[in-house]
Amino acid sequence: MSRVITFGEIMMRLATPNYLRLVQTNQFEITYAGAEANVAVSLANFGVDTAFITKLPNNDLGQAVLRTLRQYGVNTSYITFSDGRLGLYFLETGFSQRPSKVIYDRANSVFALSKPEDFNWDEIFKDAIWFHFTGITPALGDNLVESCKKALQQAKEKNITVSCDLNYRAKLWSEQKARQVMTELVKYVDVLFANEEDAEKVFGIRADDSNIVEGKLSLKGYEQVCRRLQETFGLKKVAISLRESIVANVNGWSGVLLDGDRFYQSKQYTVHIVDRVGAGDSFAAGLIYGIINHMEPQQSLDFAVAASCLKHTIIGDFNQVTLEEVKKLAKGEGSGRVVR
Repeated sequence: MSRVITFGEIMMRLATPNYLRLVQTNQFEITYAGAEANVAVSLANFGVDTAFITKLPNNDLGQAVLRTLRQYGVNTSYITFSDGRLGLYFLETGFSQRPSKVIYDRANSVFALSKPEDFNWDEIFKDAIWFHFTGITPALGDNLVESCKKALQQAKEKNITVSCDLNYRAKLWSEQKARQVMTELVKYVDVLFANEEDAEKVFGIRADDSNIVEGKLSLKGYEQVCRRLQETFGLKKVAISLRESIVANVNGWSGVLLDGDRFYQSKQYTVHIVDRVGAGDSFAAGLIYGIINHMEPQQSLDFAVAASCLKHTIIGDFNQVTLEEVKKLAKGEGSGRVVR
């Protein structure tokens, strides 16, 4: 049985090669990806016994997803199957002043059409200590809102720590719908993750003296955001990844953490980006790893930011880095010199 459980959709990712635009390309690079699957893979890479819960099509694509997850050591024992389609998303990677672009093709996927009874949470949660989901999953339909709620209720009955990444996606639901649903679901959450704009989009909680478009972020403003979220929902911890966008492929990257009454901030990395998709998931996975391994809060935050910094250098959503690589960067070994 697995200690950490993540729940959500995994899709086929079709990315244009060599920074080509979607209208230019005649080929795609295929990988598999999804927010909660990304977290599961990161944790499995760090040696954590992790299971990913989803529903897949009963065809060769579903088998390809299974093989991919198993390749990274993720427990796939609780995945269910039915006839239908695998969700897709298309990625056009930006460069300089041209932003990246994502197009979803996931409507009516087998996961989007799944039912609450497809998932036996009593069995899934045996021996589990942590459950993680994101705001993407309930955005896929009211049936998945119900599935999330059932999972959360059982997790709390079993004293399992619950984490959620708000992960607001405007292409999946409105701010109004997100606020209505997530206000109810976050009541079950112990550890909340967000990026620099999620709290504003979902709950209307904005950081003072910050401008996302201009890439100007105020640490004091985000401390206020963390404290308001904590007070509103009774959260134990709130963590926010902070991206200062200089251009599409050069960003400032850091994070903050409110743990109880104490507020922590990380160092900032200047990241030259190969692939930024999945960075927030690797941040969440890094912090989960730190917490379940009883790291001090500052150490957990530094580990999470270092892990997600490295993710920006990896093609694909999965953070394919080792525990030792993250620890070295967190300690300051980030020159990028050749290792011989």
